Amino acid sequence: MSITATALAPCSKCGEKTEITIYKSINISENPELKEKIRNGSLFIWECPHCHQANLARYETLYHDPEQKTMIWLMPSGELSETQMQAIANHTRAMGNYRLRLVKDVGALMEKILIFDSGLDDMAVEMCKYVTKMELVSRNGSAREEIESMPFHFHRTDETDGVRSLVFIYPASGQMASLNVGFNVYEDSLGILERNPDIIPGQDTFMKIDQDWISSFMK
Repeated sequence: MSITATALAPCSKCGEKTEITIYKSINISENPELKEKIRNGSLFIWECPHCHQANLARYETLYHDPEQKTMIWLMPSGELSETQMQAIANHTRAMGNYRLRLVKDVGALMEKILIFDSGLDDMAVEMCKYVTKMELVSRNGSAREEIESMPFHFHRTDETDGVRSLVFIYPASGQMASLNVGFNVYEDSLGILERNPDIIPGQDTFMKIDQDWISSFMK
């Protein structure tokens, strides 16, 4: 079930503290209305009653989608204790074939949910990002460092004139720009993963599947 608690949060503008509701865990099968609030980010936004500033609530929560057999642990500190890890691992082993992920911020949680709701593999998506960046570097080598550090985020899938693609968004000149990557790149990435099973994480631990993860194998 979803578990809530209260916490005192300081406003980023006026500094006044306000009691807000936080979610220690989120079970989508029991509270399906929370999924859209996570997808659009509103679940983590609260308004200061003193100055009306919109603030981002940063806290740990465990997202659970039983239908997709997925758990995503939002851990801003980036650290899980051995006790926490073992307890969840034992639980998911009993339920069978769970996908376990660890993310450090709300944006990464939102992206994982978008990826899985689109029926995609997040490891292959990360590989698509890497391959796309390398292609951009090959066209503009002088901007290699900037391109490699550029945060790409999966946004959605698209189909135009029968051609499927993945749409990524990234910051450019103070705005968000988009880039379509052919679905064949995603399929090629799946093939690479299938041929290299040693880089696929086990099912009994929470893994950070992100840019650092894919870079450690591709460089």
